[in-house]
Amino acid sequence: MSHLFEPIKIRDVVIRNRAWVSPMCQYSAVDGVPNDWHLVHLGRFAVGGAGLVIVEASGVVPEGRISPGDTGIWNDEQVAAWRRITDFVHEQGAATGIQLAHAGRKASTAAPWEGGASVPESEGGWQTVSSTDQPFGDLTAPRALTRDEIAALPEQWAAAARRADAAGFDVVELHFAHGYLAHQFYSPLVNDRTDEYGGSFDNRVRLLLEITEAVREALPAGKPLFARISATDWAEGGWTGDDSVKLAGLLGSRGVDLVDTSTGGAVPDAEIPVRAGYQVRFARQIRWEAEVPTAAVGLITSPEQAEEIVSSGSADAVLLARELLRNPNWPLHAADRLRADDLWPKQYERARP
Repeated sequence: MSHLFEPIKIRDVVIRNRAWVSPMCQYSAVDGVPNDWHLVHLGRFAVGGAGLVIVEASGVVPEGRISPGDTGIWNDEQVAAWRRITDFVHEQGAATGIQLAHAGRKASTAAPWEGGASVPESEGGWQTVSSTDQPFGDLTAPRALTRDEIAALPEQWAAAARRADAAGFDVVELHFAHGYLAHQFYSPLVNDRTDEYGGSFDNRVRLLLEITEAVREALPAGKPLFARISATDWAEGGWTGDDSVKLAGLLGSRGVDLVDTSTGGAVPDAEIPVRAGYQVRFARQIRWEAEVPTAAVGLITSPEQAEEIVSSGSADAVLLARELLRNPNWPLHAADRLRADDLWPKQYERARP
Protein backbone atom coordinates (compact mmCIF):
# COMPACT_ATOMS: atom_id res chain seq x y z
CA MET A 1 0.00 0.00 0.00
CA SER A 2 1.33 3.42 -0.94
CA HIS A 3 1.62 5.77 2.02
CA LEU A 4 1.26 8.76 -0.30
CA PHE A 5 -2.17 7.58 -1.37
CA GLU A 6 -3.51 6.66 2.04
CA PRO A 7 -6.39 8.90 3.14
CA ILE A 8 -5.76 11.22 6.05
CA LYS A 9 -8.35 12.51 8.51
CA ILE A 10 -7.78 15.90 10.13
CA ARG A 11 -10.52 16.88 12.56
CA ASP A 12 -13.74 16.11 10.65
CA VAL A 13 -12.24 16.27 7.15
CA VAL A 14 -11.09 13.15 5.31
CA ILE A 15 -8.64 13.91 2.48
CA ARG A 16 -8.38 11.12 -0.08
CA ASN A 17 -4.58 11.19 -0.37
CA ARG A 18 -1.48 13.13 0.69
CA ALA A 19 -0.53 14.66 -2.69
CA TRP A 20 -1.73 18.22 -2.29
CA VAL A 21 -1.74 21.40 -4.37
CA SER A 22 0.41 24.20 -2.98
CA PRO A 23 -1.06 27.72 -3.19
CA MET A 24 0.06 29.44 -6.38
CA CYS A 25 -0.72 33.09 -7.11
CA GLN A 26 -2.21 33.68 -10.55
CA TYR A 27 -2.33 37.50 -10.54
CA SER A 28 -5.50 37.25 -12.60
CA ALA A 29 -8.36 38.46 -10.39
CA VAL A 30 -10.26 41.73 -10.61
CA ASP A 31 -11.06 43.43 -7.29
CA GLY A 32 -10.09 40.22 -5.52
CA VAL A 33 -12.79 38.14 -7.26
CA PRO A 34 -11.74 34.76 -8.71
CA ASN A 35 -12.99 34.06 -12.22
CA ASP A 36 -13.08 31.41 -14.94
CA TRP A 37 -9.29 31.24 -15.02
CA HIS A 38 -9.24 30.20 -11.37
CA LEU A 39 -12.06 27.70 -11.89
CA VAL A 40 -10.18 25.91 -14.67
CA HIS A 41 -6.73 26.29 -13.06
CA LEU A 42 -7.88 24.81 -9.75
CA GLY A 43 -10.48 22.42 -11.12
CA ARG A 44 -7.99 20.59 -13.29
CA PHE A 45 -5.94 19.64 -10.22
CA ALA A 46 -9.00 18.04 -8.65
CA VAL A 47 -9.71 16.16 -11.88
CA GLY A 48 -6.04 15.13 -11.87
CA GLY A 49 -6.37 13.33 -8.55
CA ALA A 50 -4.97 15.74 -5.95
CA GLY A 51 -6.21 15.14 -2.43
CA LEU A 52 -6.36 18.76 -1.30
CA VAL A 53 -6.44 21.83 -3.54
CA ILE A 54 -5.29 24.95 -1.67
CA VAL A 55 -6.07 28.15 -3.52
CA GLU A 56 -3.69 31.06 -3.80
CA ALA A 57 -2.78 33.54 -1.08
CA SER A 58 -5.95 35.60 -0.72
CA GLY A 59 -5.99 38.98 0.95
CA VAL A 60 -7.88 39.27 4.22
CA VAL A 61 -8.18 42.98 3.37
CA PRO A 62 -7.62 44.79 0.04
CA GLU A 63 -4.26 46.20 1.14
CA GLY A 64 -3.13 42.70 2.12
CA ARG A 65 -2.89 41.50 -1.48
CA ILE A 66 0.53 40.92 -2.98
CA SER A 67 -0.65 42.54 -6.22
CA PRO A 68 -3.79 44.26 -7.49
CA GLY A 69 -4.49 41.01 -9.40
CA ASP A 70 -4.57 38.78 -6.33
CA THR A 71 -7.72 37.14 -5.03
CA GLY A 72 -9.34 38.16 -1.76
CA ILE A 73 -11.81 36.97 0.83
CA TRP A 74 -13.01 40.25 2.36
CA ASN A 75 -16.49 40.55 0.81
CA ASP A 76 -19.56 38.56 -0.17
CA GLU A 77 -18.94 38.82 -3.92
CA GLN A 78 -15.69 36.95 -3.43
CA VAL A 79 -17.43 34.35 -1.26
CA ALA A 80 -19.95 33.60 -4.03
CA ALA A 81 -17.21 33.33 -6.67
CA TRP A 82 -15.14 30.99 -4.49
CA ARG A 83 -18.24 28.86 -3.80
CA ARG A 84 -18.55 28.07 -7.50
CA ILE A 85 -14.97 26.77 -7.45
CA THR A 86 -15.18 24.79 -4.21
CA ASP A 87 -18.37 23.11 -5.43
CA PHE A 88 -16.62 21.91 -8.59
CA VAL A 89 -13.54 20.68 -6.73
CA HIS A 90 -15.75 18.76 -4.30
CA GLU A 91 -17.61 17.14 -7.17
CA GLN A 92 -14.29 15.64 -8.29
CA GLY A 93 -13.63 14.11 -4.87
CA ALA A 94 -10.95 16.53 -3.66
CA ALA A 95 -10.92 18.71 -0.55
CA THR A 96 -10.45 22.47 -0.77
CA GLY A 97 -8.34 24.91 1.21
CA ILE A 98 -7.70 28.64 1.16
CA GLN A 99 -4.58 30.49 2.26
CA LEU A 100 -5.45 33.63 4.20
CA ALA A 101 -2.78 36.26 3.66
CA HIS A 102 -1.53 39.78 4.25
CA ALA A 103 1.60 40.71 2.31
CA GLY A 104 2.64 43.67 4.48
CA ARG A 105 5.65 45.47 3.01
CA LYS A 106 5.72 43.09 0.02
CA ALA A 107 2.22 44.16 -1.08
CA SER A 108 1.17 46.51 -3.90
CA THR A 109 3.52 44.96 -6.46
CA ALA A 110 3.08 44.23 -10.16
CA ALA A 111 2.66 40.71 -11.51
CA PRO A 112 5.94 38.89 -12.15
CA TRP A 113 5.53 39.17 -15.93
CA GLU A 114 5.16 42.93 -15.44
CA GLY A 115 8.43 43.18 -13.50
CA GLY A 116 7.21 42.75 -9.90
CA ALA A 117 8.07 46.31 -8.84
CA SER A 118 5.98 48.43 -6.50
CA VAL A 119 2.78 49.76 -8.04
CA PRO A 120 2.35 53.48 -7.28
CA GLU A 121 -0.91 54.69 -5.82
CA SER A 122 -1.57 56.67 -9.00
CA GLU A 123 -1.70 53.36 -10.90
CA GLY A 124 -3.85 51.39 -8.47
CA GLY A 125 -1.30 50.61 -5.77
CA TRP A 126 -1.45 51.55 -2.10
CA GLN A 127 0.66 52.45 0.92
CA THR A 128 2.07 49.28 2.40
CA VAL A 129 2.41 48.52 6.10
CA SER A 130 4.70 46.33 8.17
CA SER A 131 6.27 45.76 11.56
CA THR A 132 8.91 48.22 10.38
CA ASP A 133 9.31 51.24 8.13
CA GLN A 134 12.25 49.62 6.31
CA PRO A 135 11.63 48.43 2.71
CA PHE A 136 12.18 45.01 1.19
CA GLY A 137 14.91 45.50 -1.39
CA ASP A 138 13.86 48.03 -4.02
CA LEU A 139 10.18 48.03 -3.07
CA THR A 140 8.57 51.19 -1.74
CA ALA A 141 9.11 51.69 1.98
CA PRO A 142 6.19 50.64 4.19
CA ARG A 143 4.64 52.48 7.09
CA ALA A 144 5.11 50.83 10.48
CA LEU A 145 1.79 49.68 11.91
CA THR A 146 0.48 51.48 14.98
CA ARG A 147 -0.49 49.59 18.11
CA ASP A 148 -4.20 50.10 17.34
CA GLU A 149 -3.75 48.81 13.78
CA ILE A 150 -2.04 45.67 15.07
CA ALA A 151 -4.90 45.13 17.52
CA ALA A 152 -7.37 45.13 14.60
CA LEU A 153 -5.54 42.46 12.60
CA PRO A 154 -6.77 39.29 14.37
CA GLU A 155 -10.42 40.15 13.72
CA GLN A 156 -9.65 40.89 10.07
CA TRP A 157 -8.24 37.38 9.74
CA ALA A 158 -11.14 35.90 11.72
CA ALA A 159 -13.69 37.61 9.46
CA ALA A 160 -11.88 36.20 6.44
CA ALA A 161 -11.99 32.74 8.01
CA ARG A 162 -15.75 32.99 8.51
CA ARG A 163 -16.14 33.93 4.86
CA ALA A 164 -13.89 31.02 3.86
CA ASP A 165 -16.21 28.69 5.74
CA ALA A 166 -19.22 30.20 3.99
CA ALA A 167 -17.44 29.75 0.64
CA GLY A 168 -17.22 26.00 1.23
CA PHE A 169 -13.52 25.59 1.97
CA ASP A 170 -12.69 22.46 3.98
CA VAL A 171 -9.35 23.76 5.28
CA VAL A 172 -8.12 27.23 6.23
CA GLU A 173 -4.39 27.98 6.08
CA LEU A 174 -2.72 30.99 7.70
CA HIS A 175 0.06 32.40 5.52
CA PHE A 176 2.78 33.13 8.04
CA ALA A 177 5.68 32.65 5.59
CA HIS A 178 7.69 34.05 2.66
CA GLY A 179 8.44 37.45 4.11
CA TYR A 180 4.82 38.57 4.25
CA LEU A 181 3.29 40.46 7.16
CA ALA A 182 3.34 37.76 9.85
CA HIS A 183 6.91 36.80 8.90
CA GLN A 184 7.85 40.48 9.09
CA PHE A 185 6.97 40.27 12.77
CA TYR A 186 8.70 37.04 13.76
CA SER A 187 11.92 37.43 11.75
CA PRO A 188 14.57 39.21 13.83
CA LEU A 189 16.06 40.47 10.56
CA VAL A 190 12.96 42.54 9.85
CA ASN A 191 11.20 43.36 13.11
CA ASP A 192 12.83 46.40 14.71
CA ARG A 193 9.96 47.31 17.04
CA THR A 194 10.55 48.29 20.67
CA ASP A 195 7.01 47.66 21.93
CA GLU A 196 5.39 44.38 23.02
CA TYR A 197 5.49 43.14 19.39
CA GLY A 198 9.25 43.43 18.99
CA GLY A 199 12.50 42.31 20.55
CA SER A 200 12.18 38.92 22.26
CA PHE A 201 10.98 35.70 20.63
CA ASP A 202 7.74 35.84 22.61
CA ASN A 203 7.06 39.39 21.50
CA ARG A 204 7.84 38.70 17.85
CA VAL A 205 5.43 35.75 17.67
CA ARG A 206 2.71 37.48 19.67
CA LEU A 207 0.73 38.64 16.62
CA LEU A 208 0.82 35.17 15.04
CA LEU A 209 -0.64 33.62 18.17
CA GLU A 210 -3.32 36.31 18.44
CA ILE A 211 -4.33 35.75 14.83
CA THR A 212 -4.34 31.97 15.31
CA GLU A 213 -6.54 32.16 18.39
CA ALA A 214 -9.00 34.49 16.66
CA VAL A 215 -9.24 32.33 13.54
CA ARG A 216 -9.55 29.08 15.47
CA GLU A 217 -12.43 30.56 17.47
CA ALA A 218 -14.11 31.78 14.27
CA LEU A 219 -14.04 28.36 12.58
CA PRO A 220 -16.25 25.36 13.27
CA ALA A 221 -14.57 22.94 15.66
CA GLY A 222 -14.38 20.26 12.97
CA LYS A 223 -12.63 22.38 10.34
CA PRO A 224 -8.84 21.95 10.08
CA LEU A 225 -6.54 24.92 10.52
CA PHE A 226 -3.08 24.92 8.90
CA ALA A 227 -0.25 27.44 9.11
CA ARG A 228 2.48 27.93 6.53
CA ILE A 229 5.72 29.18 8.06
CA SER A 230 9.19 29.92 6.78
CA ALA A 231 11.26 27.55 8.90
CA THR A 232 14.49 29.47 8.32
CA ASP A 233 15.52 32.86 6.96
CA TRP A 234 18.64 31.32 5.38
CA ALA A 235 20.62 34.29 6.76
CA GLU A 236 22.93 34.84 9.70
CA GLY A 237 21.11 36.19 12.73
CA GLY A 238 17.74 35.25 11.30
CA TRP A 239 14.96 32.82 12.14
CA THR A 240 16.07 29.18 12.53
CA GLY A 241 14.74 25.65 12.48
CA ASP A 242 14.90 25.52 16.27
CA ASP A 243 12.81 28.69 16.43
CA SER A 244 10.30 26.98 14.15
CA VAL A 245 10.02 23.97 16.44
CA LYS A 246 9.18 26.29 19.32
CA LEU A 247 6.68 28.25 17.22
CA ALA A 248 5.05 25.07 15.90
CA GLY A 249 4.43 23.90 19.45
CA LEU A 250 2.79 27.21 20.33
CA LEU A 251 0.64 27.12 17.20
CA GLY A 252 -0.35 23.51 17.86
CA SER A 253 -1.45 24.37 21.39
CA ARG A 254 -3.72 27.03 19.92
CA GLY A 255 -5.49 24.78 17.46
CA VAL A 256 -3.25 24.57 14.39
CA ASP A 257 -3.54 21.03 13.04
CA LEU A 258 -0.66 21.02 10.54
CA VAL A 259 2.39 23.16 9.80
CA ASP A 260 3.01 23.68 6.07
CA THR A 261 6.78 23.99 6.11
CA SER A 262 8.45 26.35 3.66
CA THR A 263 11.46 28.68 4.05
CA GLY A 264 12.89 32.08 3.19
CA GLY A 265 11.46 35.34 1.91
CA ALA A 266 12.20 37.70 4.79
CA VAL A 267 15.24 39.40 3.27
CA PRO A 268 16.32 39.74 -0.37
CA ASP A 269 19.96 38.70 0.13
CA ALA A 270 19.39 35.23 1.65
CA GLU A 271 21.56 32.44 0.25
CA ILE A 272 19.11 29.58 -0.33
CA PRO A 273 20.58 26.17 -1.26
CA VAL A 274 17.85 25.28 -3.72
CA ARG A 275 17.87 21.61 -4.70
CA ALA A 276 15.44 18.69 -4.79
CA GLY A 277 13.54 18.47 -1.50
CA TYR A 278 15.73 21.11 0.15
CA GLN A 279 13.05 22.05 2.69
CA VAL A 280 12.02 18.54 3.75
CA ARG A 281 14.45 18.44 6.67
CA PHE A 282 12.62 21.30 8.35
CA ALA A 283 9.26 19.53 8.00
CA ARG A 284 10.86 16.46 9.55
CA GLN A 285 12.42 18.45 12.40
CA ILE A 286 9.13 20.13 13.28
CA ARG A 287 7.16 16.89 13.02
CA TRP A 288 9.53 14.93 15.22
CA GLU A 289 10.56 17.58 17.76
CA ALA A 290 7.37 19.63 18.11
CA GLU A 291 5.17 16.56 17.53
CA VAL A 292 2.93 18.57 15.21
CA PRO A 293 1.85 17.16 11.80
CA THR A 294 3.60 18.76 8.84
CA ALA A 295 3.48 19.02 5.07
CA ALA A 296 6.64 19.28 2.98
CA VAL A 297 7.00 21.54 -0.05
CA GLY A 298 9.72 22.60 -2.46
CA LEU A 299 11.07 20.86 -5.58
CA ILE A 300 9.21 17.62 -4.94
CA THR A 301 8.82 16.16 -8.41
CA SER A 302 8.77 12.36 -8.60
CA PRO A 303 6.26 9.88 -7.15
CA GLU A 304 9.07 7.92 -5.53
CA GLN A 305 10.45 11.05 -3.84
CA ALA A 306 7.02 12.00 -2.53
CA GLU A 307 6.37 8.45 -1.34
CA GLU A 308 9.66 8.37 0.58
CA ILE A 309 8.92 11.68 2.31
CA VAL A 310 5.61 10.38 3.65
CA SER A 311 6.61 6.77 4.30
CA SER A 312 9.75 7.81 6.22
CA GLY A 313 7.76 10.05 8.54
CA SER A 314 9.42 13.24 7.32
CA ALA A 315 5.98 14.75 6.70
CA ASP A 316 2.33 13.76 6.71
CA ALA A 317 1.74 15.09 3.18
CA VAL A 318 3.53 16.76 0.29
CA LEU A 319 2.57 19.92 -1.54
CA LEU A 320 3.40 20.35 -5.22
CA ALA A 321 3.37 23.53 -7.27
CA ARG A 322 5.43 23.85 -10.46
CA GLU A 323 5.33 20.12 -11.07
CA LEU A 324 1.53 20.30 -11.14
CA LEU A 325 1.62 23.25 -13.52
CA ARG A 326 3.66 21.07 -15.86
CA ASN A 327 1.45 18.06 -15.32
CA PRO A 328 -1.88 18.57 -13.53
CA ASN A 329 -2.49 14.81 -13.80
CA TRP A 330 0.61 14.04 -11.74
CA PRO A 331 -1.40 12.33 -8.96
CA LEU A 332 -3.12 10.02 -11.46
CA HIS A 333 0.20 8.87 -12.90
CA ALA A 334 1.84 8.70 -9.46
CA ALA A 335 -0.94 6.45 -8.17
CA ASP A 336 -0.43 4.11 -11.11
CA ARG A 337 3.34 3.97 -10.58
CA LEU A 338 2.95 3.35 -6.85
CA ARG A 339 0.18 0.80 -7.43
CA ALA A 340 -2.30 2.79 -5.40
CA ASP A 341 -6.08 2.95 -5.60
CA ASP A 342 -7.67 4.01 -8.86
CA LEU A 343 -8.18 7.78 -9.11
CA TRP A 344 -8.90 8.09 -12.82
CA PRO A 345 -12.14 9.92 -13.68
CA LYS A 346 -14.38 7.83 -15.88
CA GLN A 347 -14.18 10.53 -18.55
CA TYR A 348 -10.40 9.98 -18.79
CA GLU A 349 -10.19 6.19 -18.56
CA ARG A 350 -9.77 5.75 -22.32
CA ALA A 351 -6.44 7.60 -22.04
CA ARG A 352 -5.07 5.60 -19.12
CA PRO A 353 -1.68 4.02 -19.93
